[in-house]
Amino acid sequence: MARLRTTVRNGETGVPPVRQHGRGRPCPHLKISACVLALLILGGCRNDMHDQPRYKTYAMSDFYADLRSERPPVEGTVARGELHEDAYFYTGKIGANPGDYMPAEVPVNEETLARGRERYNIYCAPCHSRLGDGNGMVPSRGYKHPLTYHQDRLRKAPLGYFFDVMTNGFGAMPDYASQIPPRDRWCIVAYIRALQLSQNAAQGDVAGMQVPSKAPEFEEPGSGATLPVTIPKSNDTGAEQK
Repeated sequence: MARLRTTVRNGETGVPPVRQHGRGRPCPHLKISACVLALLILGGCRNDMHDQPRYKTYAMSDFYADLRSERPPVEGTVARGELHEDAYFYTGKIGANPGDYMPAEVPVNEETLARGRERYNIYCAPCHSRLGDGNGMVPSRGYKHPLTYHQDRLRKAPLGYFFDVMTNGFGAMPDYASQIPPRDRWCIVAYIRALQLSQNAAQGDVAGMQVPSKAPEFEEPGSGATLPVTIPKSNDTGAEQK
């Protein structure tokens, strides 16, 4: 074997000396580090997360008499959030007939109508229009026109009827039960009734106000980028003119 040649400079070899611990023994920290590294490598080789003892969807199982791996829920089980104790709140019906009152969970106030307007403009206005006359953008492109809310039959329809139509669909209209929660559906019902009143109000329904209301007058009509400026109301307090 060829001997290892080293360069001697100033009496020292070019090969650095091996550090020893104690009397020629290797440093114990190196052994500990090697053991930890080996444990980490072996720990990463476990395959439990890849090969779990599980059944694949719709797989057959010999463990059960019906050979199905999926088990039916225990009788009487109710999923979280699906306990529909108030049947009217979730169906809009009293027995087989639609009711004509708002549930206690949804009081008719400004907040309810604001929520109903927002949800209506998102889900209903594309077909029914924001006025509820059925001349929305979708029918103008060829889809079947829905009925106007302002016809006599729908103005006299009970509130639960509109809730039921939103829940189960009607004619060409699909159901929205999976898209609109029950409380939001009731908010929309309240706003539909407000729309009907707004388009068919009588003089006695508005406490003596002019029907239709007087159009506002503008000093500046606005350009779309700027807001219009209305003419201030005249002061009828009889103040003396200077």
